[in-house]
Amino acid sequence: MHEWMVDNGLTPHIVVDATRPGVTIPEGRVSDGKIVLNVSHSATRELALGNETIRFQARFGGVPRLLTIPVAAVLGIYARETGQGMIFGDDEDTPPDPNSSVTDNAGRPKLKIVK
Repeated sequence: MHEWMVDNGLTPHIVVDATRPGVTIPEGRVSDGKIVLNVSHSATRELALGNETIRFQARFGGVPRLLTIPVAAVLGIYARETGQGMIFGDDEDTPPDPNSSVTDNAGRPKLKIVK
């Protein structure tokens, strides 16, 4: 999704569960246990999107900080310009909610567009 957004001239933002273990972000930037981060190439330095971890440098109040985010802590990704993107489900350990809008009738995860 990140690459597709960048290729189409959009600005990718991720929503991160800041309460998850391994999340390293500047204190005081979290609201309701979550933080939204601009992960465009112009807003980051040394952006590394790995299978297990996302790492990059970003400036907060003019001060460069190194951020480390486990992929499991990423709740969603969306384009700033359109508000469209994807949200990701909870851990596989959590049984699916049959009334949830992010699962189909068979209880399998499905994608949902965030507006």
